[in-house]
Amino acid sequence: MTVHFKICGITNLEDADAALEVGASSIGVNLVPGSPRQVDLETARKIASAVGRNALTVLVVADLGVDEMRELLRVTGARCLQLHGNESVDVVGRLMPHAYKAVRVGSPADAEHAAEYPGEHLLVDAKVKDKLGGTGRVLDWSLVEPLARRRKLTVAGGLTANNVAEAIAQVKPFCVDVASGVEVDGNPRRKDRDKLAAFARAVAGARS
Repeated sequence: MTVHFKICGITNLEDADAALEVGASSIGVNLVPGSPRQVDLETARKIASAVGRNALTVLVVADLGVDEMRELLRVTGARCLQLHGNESVDVVGRLMPHAYKAVRVGSPADAEHAAEYPGEHLLVDAKVKDKLGGTGRVLDWSLVEPLARRRKLTVAGGLTANNVAEAIAQVKPFCVDVASGVEVDGNPRRKDRDKLAAFARAVAGARS
């Protein structure tokens, strides 16, 4: 089975092009205030326009109103929202099919809670106190194996070229998501082309 991969935290056109070159299925653009990877709306629009239909551009947002999120899709031209805050089941449902929930998982109870959200797709990330994501902390994959059998699951959290094949083999996800694991050392706003290529090779060589 082909496993898709998403490069998240793209902040510029050069890195968007690099992600496409290595075969990313989707590009994540972060609009969450305070994130080291946050971009403004104009940058998000330019990235979405450049990516076009070559990949899915996903806006990473947190705790916004439904109308505001719909307007973000319209203004930027992105095609999907990743809801990374404390959004309710109802909010996620009202945005279908152009959104999916990201859930921070640190216990079996968290995994059960994740399953309550509607939609075909679901993202799971490591749970780190007071952080919404992008921490580089590795998720406990055993907690989300059952979810991957029920949903099109995207696994995030501390993935790199060195461990993504193991994550794929254990969880058998639909997609894997990487941000910090392909960045230039010490710079969350730039991607490292060699790390991108190594990550793509690792995903392609994995057996789910």
